[in-house]
Amino acid sequence: MLLLSVSPQHHTLFSVSRVSSSSSLSSSSRLPLLPKLTSSIFSRSTARRFPCALTFASKVRSMAELVEDKEAGVAVVASGSGEGTEESKGLNRSHTFLDARTEEALLAGIREETEAGRLPPNVASGMEELYQNYRNAVFQSGNPRADEIILSNMTVALDRIFLDVEDPFVFEPHHKALREPFDYYMFGQNYIQPLVDFSNSYVGNISLFCDMEEKLQQGHNIVLISNHQTEADPAVIALLLESTNPLIAENMIYVAGDRVVTDPLCKPFSMGRNLLCVYSKKHMNDVPELAEMKRRANTRSLKEMALLLRAGSQIIWIAPSGGRDRPDPLTKEWHPAPFDASSVDNMRRLAEHSGVPGHIYPLTLMCHDIMPPPLQVEKEIGEKRLISFHGTGLSVAPEIKFHEIAGSYENPDEAKEAYTQAFYNSVVEQYNVLNSAIHGKQGLGASTPTVSLSQPWN
Repeated sequence: MLLLSVSPQHHTLFSVSRVSSSSSLSSSSRLPLLPKLTSSIFSRSTARRFPCALTFASKVRSMAELVEDKEAGVAVVASGSGEGTEESKGLNRSHTFLDARTEEALLAGIREETEAGRLPPNVASGMEELYQNYRNAVFQSGNPRADEIILSNMTVALDRIFLDVEDPFVFEPHHKALREPFDYYMFGQNYIQPLVDFSNSYVGNISLFCDMEEKLQQGHNIVLISNHQTEADPAVIALLLESTNPLIAENMIYVAGDRVVTDPLCKPFSMGRNLLCVYSKKHMNDVPELAEMKRRANTRSLKEMALLLRAGSQIIWIAPSGGRDRPDPLTKEWHPAPFDASSVDNMRRLAEHSGVPGHIYPLTLMCHDIMPPPLQVEKEIGEKRLISFHGTGLSVAPEIKFHEIAGSYENPDEAKEAYTQAFYNSVVEQYNVLNSAIHGKQGLGASTPTVSLSQPWN
């Protein structure tokens, strides 16, 4: 996924006063937990006032409450325009998964819906595989409430997947995260959090995220040039930042590849993120007769991005590699995939021509262990989801200004390549620090003069 949004009512990213980090941290909690839901409708104002919850168990109760609300007949948005609901569209929804109270009942539900012809066999097998892999990963964490967490989260996940099979959601070029009446953002956060080993997770240069927040409040735009590791990247970013920068965590806009808005097992998680939907260069010619349609769609998404940047106060994440990082086939070592210079230059020009001050930063992610992609780039939708409990990392370095690099080059193309390489080099440098901290077991001691690691949820 290349994956980000704005408020449903405004193009301005921040419409409330800044939440101080001191008020959002819980001194007794080691995890950056999300607010407890009191219903399936979790307002943004609630998230901003209470960026941390009290216990892991409250997150399990939150998912259970989502299920209870659905059983009570709460309508769920089911169309790209937001106009259709289960009730208004007259859907006779199956409660097969919501009614399940045991693992056996949940898995039997998959078989029941398949035999009834309501669930395609390929999707059904993917759902069962997802359940088993998620179950094993959560048990890896050693959490004493693992059984409850697994059943609670997978009940909602399978129901959301099945709902989309019944009535497929269509993403607009600029998709705004669906927060009500069903909160897809919190659904994704609750689902991914049990997979993150926060004792072995780190954030690099947390102060720069605070600087970004101040710039956004001043009406400036922020662009993050990042590597891309897993489908869970947006959730990992939000989980690592929610205790200090919840506004950034919730409002980031992700440039997302088409696969995360078409794969049935991935779509419900994408619905909870702010997205600018594009077709990746890696898959542009998978079906030659669709290539021109994909190019036109990308043009529409670029126009949407330009409009957002002109409004100001936007934070946009993009992976100019055009896809996820993968391990070296010989060494098996993971490294950020090379960046495409034209993608970086397009973002620079969009930011510069918006008429609003803009800042472009190199961002690094390390979370491939949680949900690694297939070893090879696949054309077909429906990849195998491997899942694990593991430490993660996020780091950002100071913004890189084009004019400071371009001045050394007479050839414009060479200047663009050098600018792109500067971002890539910074991402790799930060990645190596995170790798030493997480895989090298050096922890906070892996910090360098340019990358200061911390665990802001502690």
